[in-house]
Amino acid sequence: MTATRRFLLGLAIVAVPLLLALLGPLFAGAPGPRAPSFTLGDGHWLGTDFVGRDVWRQVLHGGRTVVLTALAATALAYLVALPVGLLSAVTHARRLEELLMRPLDVLLAVPSLLLVLLVASVFSPGAPGLALLVALVNVPDAARIVRAAAAEAAARPAVEALRMQGETWWRVAVGYVGRSALRTLAADAGIRLTGVLYLVSTAAFLGVGVAPDAADWAVMVDRNRTGLFVQPWAVVVPALLIVALTTGTNLLFDAALEKSPRTKGRRL
Repeated sequence: MTATRRFLLGLAIVAVPLLLALLGPLFAGAPGPRAPSFTLGDGHWLGTDFVGRDVWRQVLHGGRTVVLTALAATALAYLVALPVGLLSAVTHARRLEELLMRPLDVLLAVPSLLLVLLVASVFSPGAPGLALLVALVNVPDAARIVRAAAAEAAARPAVEALRMQGETWWRVAVGYVGRSALRTLAADAGIRLTGVLYLVSTAAFLGVGVAPDAADWAVMVDRNRTGLFVQPWAVVVPALLIVALTTGTNLLFDAALEKSPRTKGRRL
């Protein structure tokens, strides 16, 4: 499959959950009267959930939290990881590198989900708190990827030449080193967004960051699984939407990387 076809396929796959997540609440309408739990038909396209709510309406409302929390967590993780990783790779100061990277190793040693659950057992984070938690547990790994990708470019003679020409730190670190590592970081972003989606969904599945009866795709899978063989749509539809979001995202990143020109070695 060519890169263009892969890109179009990924776009088609990811468009469905994204549109439902971002625009679904606008078309959900007012809640109707509750019906018996786990019923099919009776005016409900996808039946009802474990408390008799319309599943289709829950699907329309349930994606925004998952998508926005995952996107915010990924952006926040890179907001911290990029300057830490670039500074560590470009400065060549061993003490500074140790100061920046070693504290992150402590977080890296703790399983991500365990850390989220430990913090959630003390505090009760909402969606913003969950985004901060997920970003925090992703910073150490992301910073290591940034440093590893930037270290090779920072060791090139071109960097020394830029320094001798009196170029600013920003132009050297971001303009040359950061741009040289762009393909690696873009590939990592696609994988990391998928991992963040998984972690956010798992946390929501366990009741962290959302109410137990919230309209959330992950919560829908958890709360309705007892009626899977009676009313499967309440579980299958939100689960498929999460899978489509992660699969389509990776296809888009893979195709974009294949189509984009290489930046390695490009001078300013």
